Amino acid sequence: MTIDTILTPAELPALANHDLSDTACVVFDVLRATSTFVTALHHGASAIIPVSEIAEAVARRQQKPDVLLAGERGGVRISAAQSGGFDFDFGNSPREFTADKVHGKTIVSTTTNGTRALRACAGANQILAASFLNLSATAKFLTKSQPEKILLICAGTANSVALEDVLAAGALTDLLADELTDSAEIARQTFLRLKTDLGAAIASSRNGRRLLGIPDLRADVAFCSQRDVFPLIALMDKNGALRPA
Repeated sequence: MTIDTILTPAELPALANHDLSDTACVVFDVLRATSTFVTALHHGASAIIPVSEIAEAVARRQQKPDVLLAGERGGVRISAAQSGGFDFDFGNSPREFTADKVHGKTIVSTTTNGTRALRACAGANQILAASFLNLSATAKFLTKSQPEKILLICAGTANSVALEDVLAAGALTDLLADELTDSAEIARQTFLRLKTDLGAAIASSRNGRRLLGIPDLRADVAFCSQRDVFPLIALMDKNGALRPA
């Protein structure tokens, strides 16, 4: 397997011109979208449907009133002022998605970067949402399925790199240890340099510092820094919904 890495979301538009039919795309948005999706699926959500825009999420609710809406802008839950009429059911904190709230439910989510990164992978042979929470399970799945190419996608912040996503991509490359491109090697070396105190490294990141400054969200940093809490694969189906594999 050849492993490549997109380190910043600025590289995502170029994917539209690539043939991904032999590629497994693995998207990381550690703080917090993919960590949240993995948590929700572990707690029994039947599907997570990532969409790029607030208007698309609202349209999904209008089509199917029983779906739950989740998402953030600027890290904060989408409000009635932003949606045009109602507050979303959830923000983007994984701690919100408890079994009593999400079991058996379909959740439509839109976030600043994570959902857009997932949508940018359209056409890939496999699309997975990954985080530190399900890292080893994701590695085992890829080792078993043996795709010809693996593309690790760091969702980032705005159009910039996010340290926590690079660390997660590097941790996965370290588990797979296959043929790496230079960008994948950069991620791996970053992880190896900081892995002895991963929690502190994630807390020191731009997103980590921002969340630590918001009292209601500060606990998300430690939660998303946990490794291998959930033995779950979050795999996107042909209809664009993430489901447990």
